[in-house]
Formats: sequence, structure tokens, C-alpha cells
Amino acid sequence: MISTKSLLIINAKINASDIMDELQERIAGEIALSDSPGSTMKKWRELFGISQVELAKYLKISTSTISDYEGNRRMSPGVGVIKRFVSAIFEIDRQHGGEVIRNLAKFGSIDNKEEPYYFLKDFTAPIDGVDFARLMEAKIIANPSTLDTVKLFGYTLLDSLRVILEISPSEYPKLFGTTTERAFIFDQVSTGRSPMVVVRVAPIKPRVVVIRGLEEIDKLAIKIAQVEKIPLLATKLSVDEIKTRLEKI
Repeated sequence: MISTKSLLIINAKINASDIMDELQERIAGEIALSDSPGSTMKKWRELFGISQVELAKYLKISTSTISDYEGNRRMSPGVGVIKRFVSAIFEIDRQHGGEVIRNLAKFGSIDNKEEPYYFLKDFTAPIDGVDFARLMEAKIIANPSTLDTVKLFGYTLLDSLRVILEISPSEYPKLFGTTTERAFIFDQVSTGRSPMVVVRVAPIKPRVVVIRGLEEIDKLAIKIAQVEKIPLLATKLSVDEIKTRLEKI
């Protein structure tokens, strides 16, 4: 007879397998349905931290072939190519210790989500921090030199007051979607202090924080950003304009 402990272990393995299958299917679906499938493949390769050389070696193809796909210089990849690509990035990550896969499973769905207090979006292709700030018409309040090293894969737009009052610690990872390599854009902010306090005490940090709609940012908020080495930006763009501009990435 199988013990209760053994059944729990078996069920956990089955559930983990189901989650991995679902993640692979959804990534494959995103690539297949993208207007720029090569750029989407590049995004996921970079998100997994895999070089073109390593991926090419695993797939037993040339790096130039991968480059051509990612540059959309080849015909859109078929189902077979996409399946091999997704399987490869998951297997390579397992060989690296499985950190990205664990984060994907922990952070939840890769779909865009809209909740009462936040909206998140992953980009089709990554954007560097300086270009992101320019697109947002943002003023750099803290850590301008750090912004040069940032590469963003998405953003989360947050109702600052509701996040502070309503979100539980267990829900916090959901704000990151698929990756921590994203910007948090705080709306409905009075001074900027409370959002940065949340960032300060949270175990997971965004790469960039944007405060929307303030003429002046609280000095403590700036100090926290400096201590955490997180670029702090301020923008006067409306929420609708922010979504419109970032939708194009």
C-alpha cells in the first residue's frame, strides 16, 4: 500500500509537471500568435539568460540561424521550431539550476492581468532603461548611472493606495508577472514615500520605479531609492498615454 507521504510526493510532482507543461504551452502560444515571433523568441531567450551560442549548441544549429529568426529575417517559425525552442530553453535552465522556471511558477501566469489595484504587461522585446525613461518622458530622480545597466521586460501599473491597503504578502509576487526585470509605475501617489517604503521592505525588488503625477518627490523616497540602487523616475504622462506608449514595445 502506498503511504500518505508517498501520495503527497507523487501529487506534488504531477502538479509541478502540469505547471511546466502549461507554461511551455503558453510561451509557445505567445510566440506563434505574435506579430513578430522572432522578437518574442529573443525576449524569452534573454529572459532565461541563455546566449545565442548556448542555444545553438543545444539545438545543433548555427548561431546565424538563431540570429536570423530573432531578427525576423527568416520565414516565421513553424510549430516544430517553436516546440524545439521552448523545450530547449526549459532544459537549459534546468541544467543551470532551474531558477527561471521556479520564478515563472512562483510568479504565476504569463498572461496580462488586470486587477482592481494593478495592471501588468510583458513587452514583446526588452527595452533598456534609458530608452524606457525617454519613452515615458520621465525625469530621473535617483540613480541615473544605474539606469544605464537596466534592461526591462515589462511593467506593472499600480494604484499606490490600494496596493498598500489591500495587497497581502502572499500576493506580492503576482505584481511581477513573469520576471523581476520590470518597472513598477505607481499612480495615485501623494508624496512618493509609501510606494518606496513598500519596495524597501519587500523581498523582491523591481528594477525601476516610476512615480506618476507628482511635481516633487519626498526626500525619504529618494533616499530609499539610492540605498536600494533602484532608478527612480517621475512622469506626468496620463495612465492612458503610458499604456498606449508601452503597448508598442
